[in-house]
Amino acid sequence: MSSLFGQHRTLILYSFMYGPERDTPCPMCTLLLDSVNGAAAHIDQRASLYVVAKSPIARLVAWARDRGWSHLRFVSTAGNRYDADYFGDTSKLPAAVRKEHDIKEAENYDETAFNVFRLDNGVIRHFWGSELSWTPPKPAMGHRSGDAVSALWGLLDMTPEGRGQFLPKVAY
Repeated sequence: MSSLFGQHRTLILYSFMYGPERDTPCPMCTLLLDSVNGAAAHIDQRASLYVVAKSPIARLVAWARDRGWSHLRFVSTAGNRYDADYFGDTSKLPAAVRKEHDIKEAENYDETAFNVFRLDNGVIRHFWGSELSWTPPKPAMGHRSGDAVSALWGLLDMTPEGRGQFLPKVAY
């Protein structure tokens, strides 16, 4: 992980829901990365940013090329514990959280998450994580862990109708 920091002391990792069990990536993650791609060159002035997923790197890069994501960098987490350790999947969720979100004990899947790390004197420290994925769900309210990063939600929230029950698609 230390090599991902590059010239920066801060590293942002986004867990992309596009594991090998998925035929296509999560539409919400795709929407979010559409926004982030446009900002990635600016972000790189202050921090290193990578998108991580359990799919093989060739699959991730092919999807990025098809989407036109020319500013995003990808890392495959296949075969390591990153996703489990930083809640990019459901495998290490506490029993109470699994129950609250109706996740069966034998059921595990990838999940979206942001994690920020800081490199200080050769030591990597976890600085921040997007826990909103695992807060108690509110009735009729969808997932909210990446809202601050997605231009769509901010713009829709400014309208009289708000976002309502709208869910983006990978393609229209």
